[in-house]
Amino acid sequence: MSDGSEAPATTRRSPVGTLLLSRVLITWAELLVVGFGGAVAGGAASGPPQLVVYFATVLAAVAVVMFNVDRLVAARVREAT
Repeated sequence: MSDGSEAPATTRRSPVGTLLLSRVLITWAELLVVGFGGAVAGGAASGPPQLVVYFATVLAAVAVVMFNVDRLVAARVREAT
C-alpha cells in the first residue's frame, strides 16, 4: 500500500561517458604535442640521430595512449565497485 510518501527512485548518471570524451580530447592533444615535437626534433637532426628521434616519438605516442587507456579502465573499475 503506497501512500505517496516514498522518495522517488534516483538514478545515478555515469560519469564515464563524459570522462571518455574528455580523455579522448586530452589524448588527441597530447599526441599532437608529441608528434609535432618529434617532427621538430627529427627535422633538426639528420642521419642516425633522426632515426633515434623517430623511435623515441613512437615510444612516447604509445606511452600517451597506454596511459590514457589505463586512466579510463581505472575509472570504469572504480565505478563498478
